[in-house]
Amino acid sequence: MNISRENIDELNLVLKLELAKEDYDERVNNVLKDYRKKANVPGFRPGKVPFGLINKMYRKPVLVEEVNKLVSESVSKFLIDEKLNILGEPLPHDGELKPIDWDKDESFEFKFDLGMAPEFELKLSTKDKIPFYNIKVDDSLIDKYADSYAQRFGNNIDVEEIKEGDIITAVVEQADGEGNLVEGGLQNSEARISTQVIKDDKIRKDILKLKKNDSLVFDLRKAYPNNTEIGSILKIKTEEAAQVEGDFKVTVTQIQRYIKSEINQELFDKVYGEGNVKSEKEFRGKITEEAAQGLKNDSQYKFRIDVKDTLVKKFKSSLPEAFLKRWLFAINEGKFSMEEIEKDFDKFVEDLKWQLLKDKITSENQIKVTEAEIKEAAKENARMQFSYYGMNNVPDEHLEAFANRTLEDKEQLRKISETKIEEKIVEHVRSVVKVDEKDITAEKFNKMFEEK
Repeated sequence: MNISRENIDELNLVLKLELAKEDYDERVNNVLKDYRKKANVPGFRPGKVPFGLINKMYRKPVLVEEVNKLVSESVSKFLIDEKLNILGEPLPHDGELKPIDWDKDESFEFKFDLGMAPEFELKLSTKDKIPFYNIKVDDSLIDKYADSYAQRFGNNIDVEEIKEGDIITAVVEQADGEGNLVEGGLQNSEARISTQVIKDDKIRKDILKLKKNDSLVFDLRKAYPNNTEIGSILKIKTEEAAQVEGDFKVTVTQIQRYIKSEINQELFDKVYGEGNVKSEKEFRGKITEEAAQGLKNDSQYKFRIDVKDTLVKKFKSSLPEAFLKRWLFAINEGKFSMEEIEKDFDKFVEDLKWQLLKDKITSENQIKVTEAEIKEAAKENARMQFSYYGMNNVPDEHLEAFANRTLEDKEQLRKISETKIEEKIVEHVRSVVKVDEKDITAEKFNKMFEEK
């Protein structure tokens, strides 16, 4: 076997691999011998089929498979041995190649195009200034948090008159053009009526005038053109709903209105656990702590974005763009046209540069994450998920169990590990650049993202 490389330029090279019969013949014969042990050929006992017959029947597909395996193994070993830092994966050479005749050829030649990662330096110092936004917890933000909890832990009450957003339960019965019920017609005694999705303004306004036990006759399809909505109201299949036409009589049997919770002890207990908060002042204090942590996470998120933007702008080296476009087209197996790849290529290049920068910082500063750090990160993710649903006092053993289940998923483990590494990279950058701290309100901070 002979492997050689031809440097086209600093970012592109061609790998040439030549195989002679002695490189693959033993592998092919071993596979064929194994086939012979297992082959079930009429007229021969198992394991007694002549090798020549097995060779004639299976040699070509086995040869193709084993040669391709050998090529893949050899290319991978060469890349490792030569310490070649490639981008993407090797691609079949985009040039003229001698066609392979698997029936006659005994020696084979393969060529692969490789795109190389550029050599570059990353110099960071206090001359590099990156903003860090300290978001202030003000009364308006605390009010929003408190109102959010009041909304989340509210409940439905029965009312007599309908207002926009109320939950209406009604008897819906098929009627004729004069409003008389159709004998044996479609009906549902527990239909849920939503005024918010009614498409006809007049029908919606008429329904909003109703009180409990009032009735209204209207064209159901005019109000709800969507077959799924009609099917839900009448409790029939969507395909059956497509056939529904004409008037229906709707009689209101219940009106429920969602009322947010009062700011009282009952709400405090639901949010933070029984007895942990005993006054509105303590409640707002807890919210302040919670909001501060959330805003700290938001500040860190924005800082990571600004770190990425700053470093990517410092990346001046070129990339093998033509190769990368070919590679993107190949790995997506035709799902995207070259025009579509061209359209999104700048974003891909930005992400690739960021990855190369992260790899360099990680390598040069020996940044690593431990199993304990990954475990703690998984627990923190669990804590945030439970908090999102208003569960702020989840016992540590439950968080531990949730984290363990999460880390059993290899994809989740990879994501958490990469996130933790990136956090350490950002902290390293923070330690060597000038951090320009700025106080800002949550409103102005959010507007920065709206302007993007």
